[in-house]
Amino acid sequence: MPFVTEIEPGMSATVAPETRGFRLNHSMLRVKDPERSLEFYSRVFGMRLLRKLNFPELNFSLYFLAALDEGEAVPEDEDERTCWTFSQRGILELTHNRGTERDPDFRYHDGNSEPQGFGHICFAVPDLDAAVRWLDANEVPFVKRPEDGALKDVAFVTDPDGYWIEILEPARLGGLGRT
Repeated sequence: MPFVTEIEPGMSATVAPETRGFRLNHSMLRVKDPERSLEFYSRVFGMRLLRKLNFPELNFSLYFLAALDEGEAVPEDEDERTCWTFSQRGILELTHNRGTERDPDFRYHDGNSEPQGFGHICFAVPDLDAAVRWLDANEVPFVKRPEDGALKDVAFVTDPDGYWIEILEPARLGGLGRT
């Protein structure tokens, strides 16, 4: 029998047929300065801007980013690309509420300081050691290096707004969480 799900209290044993086709499309982070955040995510993490949506009447803009596979085809037509973007997995939405970039004291809560809430986003990388060298070369601040603490082979860095980003190499994590 193929794997379906791990069983834990609260976990439904079945999938309602009405939910077939549901998928997690994107996670949203609010950013103070979109230019700074776009530069960071595109240069340091290789993400591409798929679509920018402006809502001037609501005083915000949305930026949808993805780390595309080499040669992955993205529609050029804006309407088609918008629909395509909202059908993908692993999209990062950066939301800019206009005016925050002009306030030197403005900060978003990173979710990891008290009171804790949101924790982090995560990038899987093919080579953790090479990724750490790249992040160091780009002066990305580390919260935790792979060799630090009890949880080895996992790193955490921060983005320009202080949000945590986990960095891991899947091949190193086979025994993770086993006692």
